Amino acid sequence: MDKAELERLKDKVPCAAVLERAGFALDIKQSTRKAMKYRRDAAIIIVIHDGKGWFDPLGDDKGDVFRLVEHLEGVPFVEAMNDVACLVGFVPSGPVRQRESRDREPDLSISERWQARRKPWRGSATWCYLTEARHLPEHIIRVAVAASVLCEGPHGSMWAAHVDAGGALTGWEERGPEWRGFATGGAKVLFRLGRPGALRLCVTEAAIDAMSLAALESFRADTLYLSTGGGWSPATDAALRALVARLSVRLVAATDNNRQGDIYAGRLLALAGAAGCGCERLRPVADDWNADLKTRIGEGGEGEKTEGRMPAVRLKGEASPGSRRPLTRPGGEAAAGEGSRRAEEDGDP
Repeated sequence: MDKAELERLKDKVPCAAVLERAGFALDIKQSTRKAMKYRRDAAIIIVIHDGKGWFDPLGDDKGDVFRLVEHLEGVPFVEAMNDVACLVGFVPSGPVRQRESRDREPDLSISERWQARRKPWRGSATWCYLTEARHLPEHIIRVAVAASVLCEGPHGSMWAAHVDAGGALTGWEERGPEWRGFATGGAKVLFRLGRPGALRLCVTEAAIDAMSLAALESFRADTLYLSTGGGWSPATDAALRALVARLSVRLVAATDNNRQGDIYAGRLLALAGAAGCGCERLRPVADDWNADLKTRIGEGGEGEKTEGRMPAVRLKGEASPGSRRPLTRPGGEAAAGEGSRRAEEDGDP
């Protein structure tokens, strides 16, 4: 089969057809028109380029429909090619998420779209969503607003900024009562809340969880609360490596308490090990930190059960994550003890 025939075959078989046949299901809530998230147990595949491309957010694999068959079935290219040919005419039965408002590319740049949005204020739709639906304390929201990492999104949603090492805006996580996603045309790097020079780095999967953990820990002054937005792009990897390259840094893998969270945590701990810095796994009692925060404040009558509990798998000799001891800098000087600094959250794929 020559190159032209291969291209025609790729056009006839979407990646979704391969995934559906392999037992993957579309996660509608966490999909966007340009990035469809498919799940099978702990495995996740993101389909992009109008169904013609894909990548594994928990690994480095990516490619076209032929590479997808190779990835899933462990077969050589010729067998994958024949396999794809057998799927010509197969129409995936799973629902497809449509968002008419995103049928065309935005007219404004990422920075211009962000600047056009107001910051949340007490009583605004976004403020009510964060305090009432997400139960974030007002002082955490105020710190995030002051740090310019939160904006009002449409329909009462929240935008939480992702920035690079130089502080340049690259995109934002979008979270709301009925929607989660990421800025069209934007790039996931890191959501950052806290003192930039902090030596304790808590990495979560969503800006909402970063802010929730900050609330649960009374916003430790020695900590920078981070979110990857549920992704692990080369830019995210580079940003994390730059942060852990500093002396005396401790990386905390504060990802979700599930299989996907454990996979993310494994990558974070491996990254810390390669950099030679301290590290630990800090996991919520429930599925994520926002669920723990809701329990802490008494939702469902469970408020007393987790008060003060911050379970974690720690390295030998590490103090309890619930400890409020300031981090001691070289020379014996304690880190500044101001009570709070920043907060936020996101949306996927």
